[in-house]
Amino acid sequence: MAYSPASSGPISPAERIDAIDVLRGIALFGVMAINIVTEFRVSIFAQFVSYPSPESPVDRAVEAFLSVAVELKAFALFSLLFGIGLAIQFDRLANSGRRVLLLVRRLTVLLAFGLVHLCLLFNGDILTEYALAGLIVLPILFGPRWLLAGAALVSLALYLAMQGFPPPGLFPDRARIWYQVVEATRIYPTGDFLDVLAFRLRELPFIFPLHVFIIPRTIGLFLVGALAWRIGMVQYPPRRLLFIGLPCIGLGLALILAGLEALGTIVLALGYAAAIIGSARLPRGARLLGWAAPLGRMAFTNYLMQSLIFGWVFYGYGLGLFGRIGAASALTIGVAVYIGQVFFSSWWLRRYRYGPVEWLWRTLMYGEPQPMALSSTPQPTSA
Repeated sequence: MAYSPASSGPISPAERIDAIDVLRGIALFGVMAINIVTEFRVSIFAQFVSYPSPESPVDRAVEAFLSVAVELKAFALFSLLFGIGLAIQFDRLANSGRRVLLLVRRLTVLLAFGLVHLCLLFNGDILTEYALAGLIVLPILFGPRWLLAGAALVSLALYLAMQGFPPPGLFPDRARIWYQVVEATRIYPTGDFLDVLAFRLRELPFIFPLHVFIIPRTIGLFLVGALAWRIGMVQYPPRRLLFIGLPCIGLGLALILAGLEALGTIVLALGYAAAIIGSARLPRGARLLGWAAPLGRMAFTNYLMQSLIFGWVFYGYGLGLFGRIGAASALTIGVAVYIGQVFFSSWWLRRYRYGPVEWLWRTLMYGEPQPMALSSTPQPTSA
């Protein structure tokens, strides 16, 4: 069933968004787990040079599990979700003469948030890349579904080709990467905020090639998400989504274990998305997974909040645990923060329409204050 703003479907729009928010809330756990284990705890480049860090058999088991089942898959899920969300906004603004202006403003504001986050808090930021990829994808949304499908295939094929044939000169040599890891291990756990900030800015030229390498996949998955919304796949009967999702999960894991990690990650992310959305739309699944919906509705706020908290935990202006604890201990801290965010998000959304950052984003997008308290009357621009 193709979606249109006035179409009816097997479930209401609110229920569809609830299922998407459940997926977003669960995907946020995966992003948190990878960020805290591989980027806040140690240098992001340590994985490329096998730099030693505190490890036990439990730590190695945690790292192995995250590598196979979560690493890059959570980010791929977020890319799919961003594409779905962008297509929803695009279609719902179809009758607005300001559609392009509003969506460009939305992505430009996101870019500003991303640059601040990237420079001041965490150079593993994904918001900047998502804003730039969104600006590339936006014109394609005016085209028919075959154009979305073709552009998605081209982008994903380019990403897969780059795995075997990376652009020459894109990545720095091993010695320069090793030096960055050594410097990170020296500065991050002991430096004050300005020391950490200065080093983070010096790391940016080394971070940039990673985004260049991954952005074709991001664009491709944005388009896959938009296409899934356009063809009504998100609105498929839940059991059909499970029928699609579970075999994709099995195939994705098999591809990863067979050494085809880039392709397997994409297939596994698609499987996760279909299985979780399908489960969340079943009565029992909605009861079991409903806790994740408030977290997903406030994913922007929670993502930035994690950077604030983890920066204080691992950097020298806080507890200075960078490079001093293993993966299992770091993940335990992350799980504790995540659980706290589950309760905080539920508490907040019983009182307000949006998370605080989500409210600011919408307000800047529409150019006028949006209603915040649940008792306030929604404005027409809030559609």
